[in-house]
Amino acid sequence: MIGRFFPDAACITYFAPLWLCAASNDLLDSQGRVANLASDFVDDLAARLKMEFVPDGKGDLKKTFGPEDIFDYAYAVFHSPAYRERYAEFLKIDFPRLPLTSDKKLFRTLCGLGAELVALHLLESARLEAPIIGFPVRGDCLVEKGYPKYKTAKEVVALSQGKAKAGRVYINKEQYFEGVPPEVWQFYVGGYQVCEKWLKDRRGRKLDLDDINHYQKTVVALAETIRLMAEIDAAIPAWPIG
Repeated sequence: MIGRFFPDAACITYFAPLWLCAASNDLLDSQGRVANLASDFVDDLAARLKMEFVPDGKGDLKKTFGPEDIFDYAYAVFHSPAYRERYAEFLKIDFPRLPLTSDKKLFRTLCGLGAELVALHLLESARLEAPIIGFPVRGDCLVEKGYPKYKTAKEVVALSQGKAKAGRVYINKEQYFEGVPPEVWQFYVGGYQVCEKWLKDRRGRKLDLDDINHYQKTVVALAETIRLMAEIDAAIPAWPIG
């Protein structure tokens, strides 16, 4: 399911896997796998950071760094809105280029933010266990033709004469997911509006409890992604990264 919602994590690991099967290589780790990283690239980054590269997992990010730290750093940089805007024309015609930093503090910060994003996009983060939306109305849970439909908080207030801080995603005339922020509803991944497409793909089907829980987790993941993307931009002092 991860590729359906968050193709970045799935595609990076599928098309450019971090680990390869065991082979004779200087970057061979203790589990018999090899990091899919060019030695020149690793040496360059190690020299910039004045850290030692360790071939197994993660380093302490004080004196050492590992393949998973590089992945987390790259994942953070590629999710920077400023990066995507600055290099938009290049990204249309070529693979993304990863700018390297010699700032240890910045490297540690971006590794941490990238690791949070990876956990969210693999639906493994503990944050996903605290839903921010509800599904309050009982019914047959059928995603009907012509749905989903999003109603803003203002529209919800007009309908119910109550209070609402966020919108609703209706799956039929009566049932809806409550409290979906507009920025989450409008969030696109890989050219698709995630919250809308997932339900569109299930038109004519009844959502079961696992489906409802999955959608709730996805909304959390998207909300947290938006937050973390802003934090990544805030952490990077200037472009190009130095």
